[in-house]
Amino acid sequence: MTLPTSARTVVIGGGVVGCSVAYHLAKLGWNPVLLERKRLTSGTTWHAAGLIAQLRATPAMTRLAKYSQELYGTLEAETGVATGFRRNGSITVALTEDRAEEIARQAGMARAFGVEVEEISPTEIAARYPHLAMEGVRSGVWLPRDGQGDPSNIALSLARGARMRGAVVAERTRVTGVRRDGARITHVEWEDGTGQGAIACDHVVNCAGMWGRDLGEMLGHAVPLQACEHFYIVTEAIDGLGRLPVLRVPDECAYYKEDAGKMLVGAFEPVAKPWGPIPEGFEFDQLPEDFDHFEPILERAVERLPILADAGIHTFFNGPESFTPDDAYHLGPCPGTANVWVAAGFNSIGIQSAGGAGLALSQWMEGGEMPFDLMDVDIARMEPFLSNRRYLRARASETLGLLYADHWPARQKATARGVRRSPLHREMLDRGAVMGELAGWERPNWFALGDEPRAYRYGWGRTSWFMAQAREHKALREGVGLYDMSSFGKLRIEGADAAGLMALACGADLEVAPGRIVYTQMLNAAGGIEADVTVTRLSETAFLMVTPAATRLRDETRLRRLAGERRVTITDVTAGEAVMAVMGPRARDLLGAVTDADLGDAAHPFGMAREVDLGMGRARLHRLSYVGELGWEVYVSSDMAAHAFETIAEAGADHGLALVGLHAMDSLRLEKGFRHMGHDITPADHVIDAGLGFAARRAGGYVGAEAVAARRETGPVARMVQFRLDDPEPLLFHAEPILRDGEVVGHLTSGGYGHSLGGAVGLGYVPCAGESAADVLASRYEIEVAGTRVAARASLKPMFDPGGDRMRG
Repeated sequence: MTLPTSARTVVIGGGVVGCSVAYHLAKLGWNPVLLERKRLTSGTTWHAAGLIAQLRATPAMTRLAKYSQELYGTLEAETGVATGFRRNGSITVALTEDRAEEIARQAGMARAFGVEVEEISPTEIAARYPHLAMEGVRSGVWLPRDGQGDPSNIALSLARGARMRGAVVAERTRVTGVRRDGARITHVEWEDGTGQGAIACDHVVNCAGMWGRDLGEMLGHAVPLQACEHFYIVTEAIDGLGRLPVLRVPDECAYYKEDAGKMLVGAFEPVAKPWGPIPEGFEFDQLPEDFDHFEPILERAVERLPILADAGIHTFFNGPESFTPDDAYHLGPCPGTANVWVAAGFNSIGIQSAGGAGLALSQWMEGGEMPFDLMDVDIARMEPFLSNRRYLRARASETLGLLYADHWPARQKATARGVRRSPLHREMLDRGAVMGELAGWERPNWFALGDEPRAYRYGWGRTSWFMAQAREHKALREGVGLYDMSSFGKLRIEGADAAGLMALACGADLEVAPGRIVYTQMLNAAGGIEADVTVTRLSETAFLMVTPAATRLRDETRLRRLAGERRVTITDVTAGEAVMAVMGPRARDLLGAVTDADLGDAAHPFGMAREVDLGMGRARLHRLSYVGELGWEVYVSSDMAAHAFETIAEAGADHGLALVGLHAMDSLRLEKGFRHMGHDITPADHVIDAGLGFAARRAGGYVGAEAVAARRETGPVARMVQFRLDDPEPLLFHAEPILRDGEVVGHLTSGGYGHSLGGAVGLGYVPCAGESAADVLASRYEIEVAGTRVAARASLKPMFDPGGDRMRG
């Protein structure tokens, strides 16, 4: 094959994901070139189980999974290549009380996301799956539109469809290097055994699957993923088996798929086996058998499905699949590059995700912005250190098993911990902190007192940390509390054009005096929220942007892309300062004991930052609040952090100071209706609908200004509403359906317990095009909790301190 010397896009990797990306780009007229080092599907795709489910953890991911199903159902007619796709439904069964609660909540989530679902009893399970031993089965859910397909043929059909629309698909063509101009790749170099060459290109897409990490290094970006061994068996043909739905028994780590009269039994074992490095010649290969590793799961499978006892094993298969540190795949433009994209690391759900992922990435490349909320899979969530090989091997041993583990609220990863620590880490541990982890940061989530166990005890009810959260919540509301927020991102933006960049990036007016703090968002062209930040003006030419820990890299990347050729320097200074939030009605009294500075409203009003003496050192006090109480964020250089903490803690003994974890911070902000980036506000949520129009009042000049002006004219099409359950017993977490006058209209974007309000609290959007605020509140609302509808009070204003008097007092 003669390859072109130029192309708009080069897609590297010919598994199902690369074929889908090429297919969808070709549909947009991009005429991509796909390069595959061996043969199409020869890495992971060919041995995938081919399970195709609809329900995922978010509406956007569910939307993409549903699209994959619809696409696979039409590909054969379009391309002439059979995909083996059929909708035979799926059943998930619960063997424990916790799992029964989980799948009941998942059923509610499915209804909220528009997925057809039915909760079924053990009797109904037995009727739909007569071969199942029912011992211990408590309940189940039936998703009739789930299905299965032939992974290789799906990929080959996508490749055929791409070629039909002008794409070039080249097998046995290895990428050997790239040529660059700064952060931009200008050419992709290749060889195919008979020759070599280079393709000039505008874009490059890394779809290399388990080779994605190594290819990422070549392309100049981090792609944290690790190959793990994945096991399944295929039986000999079983007489009279008949067609069956896909069956999942997560409490026994197993899934079952009937295909052509045989049974495939696969596993996601609790402790996986990382694998690598990958041999150069790897092609349609499998790994050495490890029957001892798989045997415990197989023994339980035979007990659960007795027909297996007399069925011969046709194939014992062990093949590699790639996993990411958080079990979410990688998609989008790569930080630190100008024209490199990625779609890789699909955590054993590549077949069900590939169609939607290809669609989403092609639309992203075409429009230049995330087409809908893809934050969960955005590659920019991945800090570069996460690509460390030792880190990945340690974490991957856990993440494979988490696919079928109990998905308890606040469940923490157990592996690869302790990489990033606040300057106050030891101080917190010494005082009873129980740590959680986010973006590698160890963060106090709650504090154990006295003989309380310093460990999580998970569940769906009132766990040990629930009581600690209540205690810390009350202490901050009534007295004074301190929590460590050093992990929050800190970006310093400075230079002659810094003010111009910030005016373009942010919706709020940042032409303020040095020392003023402004709450604002970075928006996309549609008015969706790309970042939720505070910006402190340090001088005429310098600003400090504070971001959530989870979006620090993403927010920095957006700023850099907006900066272009402007004379501005953007520096991540997160590690340079520790930050202690001192909050509560007695916060002024406590801080007044450690500084001589005047902290009165006249000298230090809300929304102001200034440097002060603190103890025997220096600090910068930001008067802000994410918990709805009087308070300051205390910024202090890392070298003085321990001294500053000790000084505050010593004085705190006379003021009833309580150490507070981030679980309490979350319940406090929920009572105030404060939004959480990535949950309550996303790129798909318009800033006006989110109730944050006050932070985007400028007439124009910023990204998204036209969309904001247009929505102000028409009014919101949805409103963010705060709900509190009338019954104080049920608990809310997220994704519970919202019912308006008996009909499901949405879902909670976040939830928790309002310890000051006396009931569970949640936030969620209610569609309201053409309606007034009074119309929205005139309805009757319920929230579905694990299958039970619970009456709820709705409010457009915070139910706790709606006027905000406490934090400005």
